Amino acid sequence: MKNSIRLAVIICTAIIFVSANIAMAQKAGGAWTIPAKYKSMKSTIKAGDASINTVGKDTYMKHCKSCHGAKGLGDGTKSASLKTLVPSFADKAFKAKADGEIYYMTMVGRDEMPNFEKKIASEGDRWALIYYIKSL
Repeated sequence: MKNSIRLAVIICTAIIFVSANIAMAQKAGGAWTIPAKYKSMKSTIKAGDASINTVGKDTYMKHCKSCHGAKGLGDGTKSASLKTLVPSFADKAFKAKADGEIYYMTMVGRDEMPNFEKKIASEGDRWALIYYIKSL
């Protein structure tokens, strides 16, 4: 009888643990709705300047690394605590996005992706960040 009760308790505990993990599992984010003005948006700076890479990397390390990871793979230290999976910048679907779409996603954000319009005020720094993200 004691063994049956122990077994029942172990099974119930396992079911609760598995159910809690499934309920708390991260979900992929839905499709982004990008306004038309961003889809055709072009950079205000020229790519290729070494200072752009430095500014972009510094900005990324300050604002993005904690969630997106050092190499942009979505494996930053904060990523596991989010409800939504942090996408990889190396993903083909991400790489296919236009610059303006990445700008919108990065600067305006949504849900758990914060808005950075006030934190990154310089238009040049914003585009340097976009170039850096695209290089990952």
